[in-house]
Amino acid sequence: MSHPIARAIKNDPFRWPLYLQAVFWRTLMGIGMFLHKIAYPRPLKPRFVKYIDTTLAAMPGRVRLVFYTPKDYGAPGKEGKKYPCIVNFHGGGFTMGTATDDCRWATAVCEQADTMVCSVDYRRAPEHPFPTAVEDGADAVMWIWDHADELGIDGDRIGVSGFSAGGNMSLTVPLRLQDALLRRRGAEPPQVSSDAPVVLPHEHRAVKLIVAWYPSTDFTNPREERRRTNTRPDKELPRFFTKMFDASYLHPPKEVKLDSPYLSPGVAPDELLKFLPDEILMYTCEWDELLAEGKRFKDRVEKLGKKIKYKMIEHVPHGWDRSPNPFKADAVAQEMYAEACKEIKRVFHGGQSLIQ
Repeated sequence: MSHPIARAIKNDPFRWPLYLQAVFWRTLMGIGMFLHKIAYPRPLKPRFVKYIDTTLAAMPGRVRLVFYTPKDYGAPGKEGKKYPCIVNFHGGGFTMGTATDDCRWATAVCEQADTMVCSVDYRRAPEHPFPTAVEDGADAVMWIWDHADELGIDGDRIGVSGFSAGGNMSLTVPLRLQDALLRRRGAEPPQVSSDAPVVLPHEHRAVKLIVAWYPSTDFTNPREERRRTNTRPDKELPRFFTKMFDASYLHPPKEVKLDSPYLSPGVAPDELLKFLPDEILMYTCEWDELLAEGKRFKDRVEKLGKKIKYKMIEHVPHGWDRSPNPFKADAVAQEMYAEACKEIKRVFHGGQSLIQ
């Protein structure tokens, strides 16, 4: 089988410059993430990897799932222990990044919340534009749910997390999952489109917690409008990045419905958002074009009665915790990760909230 990039260029030769850009920036990001990982304290290495076949996307394929586990996973006397699991989605504009980029977050969750992490190598654009990433994410959650016993996971304690584009997925995957689970049960109503998810009864929700880090929530708002909301334009993402991300993921541009709940959860109808998990944790960045839409999303779900715990991290830009400093880990990131892990522990293991 040919490489996905070669296959994509063959199928759509007019987009070949975009594919080459993606390869170039993926390589540079890989170097940055290597430096990010070697700083002390060193993050955990994956315990094991699984490959799953996709079932939801129009183009079938395989997705890699990278598992991080607490230290006592599989230890003598712990064979029957069932762990909660956070299913994580990496950032990179749906175009760059890999499942191991969030190893420091995974380490914090494993060590501080006694919870496993499955980081998903969803298929990226431009080879696989919208809605492939969201569909792969929903496939990953369903596969973990189905194989929970053999993985040592408590299927009743599954949450999702993500950063940037992955933060968007942490909000959209639960909506896509609702539709997929109902269809799987053979209860598909007539004339249901992929942009109109079917709502499952409350008891069928598999996802119990969302941890969204600086997510994009509203693609109906043009980039220039989003940029105007940033109080520090000098700290914003370079325009060539956001242009590449949008051209890669939102394709074909005239066919993608920007108000799809699988793309813009911030404008999804209330009757859909009500079926997100009751527990939502969201962190935004002060110097970020996504801050304003993140606040709007927070206000909406709060009015719906969700237990959303929200914090804007002051004086940081988008993706601040991805520092490629090989000499030391980011202290602010460690502090915020620790705070989030206490909330994960509260939801999955009991205890009191530390975020007001």
